[in-house]
Amino acid sequence: MASFSFSLTLYLSIFLLLLGIASAQLSTNFYLRSCPSALSIIQGAISSAISSERRMGASLLRLHFHDCFVNGCDASVLLDDTSNFKGEKTAGPNSNSLRGYEVIDSIKTQLEKQCPGVVSCADILAVAARDSVVALGGTRWNVPLGRRDATTASFDAAESNLPSPFLDLAALISAFSNKGFTAQEMVVLSGGHTIGQARCLTFRTRLYDNTESIDSAFASSLKQNCPSSGGDDNLSPLDESAGTFDNTYFKNLVGKKGVLHSDQQLFGNGSTDSIVNSYSLNSGKFFTDFGKAMTKMGNLSPLTGSNGEIRTNCRKINGS
Repeated sequence: MASFSFSLTLYLSIFLLLLGIASAQLSTNFYLRSCPSALSIIQGAISSAISSERRMGASLLRLHFHDCFVNGCDASVLLDDTSNFKGEKTAGPNSNSLRGYEVIDSIKTQLEKQCPGVVSCADILAVAARDSVVALGGTRWNVPLGRRDATTASFDAAESNLPSPFLDLAALISAFSNKGFTAQEMVVLSGGHTIGQARCLTFRTRLYDNTESIDSAFASSLKQNCPSSGGDDNLSPLDESAGTFDNTYFKNLVGKKGVLHSDQQLFGNGSTDSIVNSYSLNSGKFFTDFGKAMTKMGNLSPLTGSNGEIRTNCRKINGS
């Protein structure tokens, strides 16, 4: 009898251990039964948003990145400030820069009507980023799901963890390495800028500092929309085909036509030149590697199991 009791206890312990491991893992079919229409709802909303404003695709991709690089992919970036809570939206890298919150709100509203309390805001961000890239002609990758939402955020971590557009190559490599990424993965993720735009404020120094490595004709063209003073919020595309996800970004770096200082640092400093060259010549390799790197990024410290919550409103924690 004692032997049976011991065996039963051992069995239950192993079962609970395996259950805990399973709950900590993400799965591409996580909502297959609980909300089978989740992915189609998100895809439809992204398609509609990008049809209305093509730039929104880049904004949603960036929103996912800025979420994951601060304490993991937990939708903390979506939390609004309150009278007793300071979130990430007003941190330097995000304030007056991140956008697309309303698109996420709309998706969440639709999902709550269809499957109340089931689909997390963190998963919406991850799928929206993938669907945005696909809608703009880029690669498709499988998005593991099952993330839960944070009940807190970190203004300080957002201030310190997000790579600045003014970083040199060594600092960029270090910033990504701190999150577990190789230099190659840092370069390929930077390729997401192929669909982005930047404010004059973030690249003015590059245009008017004679020590910068930049094609002179390209610099002159950018100066037309970015004067030496004023016009901080004037936008310029990060490559000339910013409405399409392609490898033009890397071709531009080879030609010294990177808009941001941090972009051009990827080429001309030696250690990552061959990676940039490879992607500039082979869009298929860029697409494949980008999908792999995005999957890895989406796995940064997700909340799973009983950790966190499934927010009803992406902007605030439940019950607040």
